Amino acid sequence: MVKAAVHLFTEKGFHRTTTREIAKASGFSIGTLYEYIRTKDDVLFLVCDSIYEEVQTRLQSLLTDDTKGIERLKNAITSYFQVIDEMQDEVLVMYQEVKSLPKEALSYVLEKEVEMTSMIEEVIRYCVREEVVFLTEKQVKLAAHNILVQGQMWTFRRWSIQKLYNIEDYTKLQIEQFISGITKAQVAD
Repeated sequence: MVKAAVHLFTEKGFHRTTTREIAKASGFSIGTLYEYIRTKDDVLFLVCDSIYEEVQTRLQSLLTDDTKGIERLKNAITSYFQVIDEMQDEVLVMYQEVKSLPKEALSYVLEKEVEMTSMIEEVIRYCVREEVVFLTEKQVKLAAHNILVQGQMWTFRRWSIQKLYNIEDYTKLQIEQFISGITKAQVAD
C-alpha cells in the first residue's frame, strides 16, 4: 500500500490523490483500505514508519557487530545512504508533504526524525568512547545531523547529483569529506 500510495503521490501530488485511488492501486477495496488507514495522512505515517524501521533495523545490526571505530561509522553512513537510495520516492514524498499534516501527526513524524538522529549520534559516540575521534557532545549532535542531511541530499537534489555520481561514489566521497572534517576538527581544537 505504501509503495502504491507513494507512486500516486509522486505522480499526482498528495492533495489530488484520493483514498479510492490508493485502494485501487494497492489492490484493495476501499473498505479493506479503511481497515488499515482512516485518512491519507495515515499513509504518510506509514511512509515515515517504513523509512524509520528500515534505518533502525540496519543501524541496530551495526551496533551489535564486531566492527570498531571509524569502520563502524563508515558502515553506518553507508547503510543509511543505501536506505535513502532504496526509498528515494518515499523520502521525497514524506518531506514534501509533511507540511500538510495536522499538528499531532507532524509531531509524530518529527519525533521519528529525532530518533533517527539519535541512532547516528550513538554510532559517533562509540567512536568517541574508543578515542578514535575527539568530539564534544555538541559536535556529536551536529555531526549526526550532517550525516542525515547528506543522505537526504541524495534524494532532494537527485535531479542534479545523480547525473554526476552513482550511490557508491556519492557515499564514498561524502564519507571521505565527513571523516576528514571530524578528524581535522580534533587538530584545530
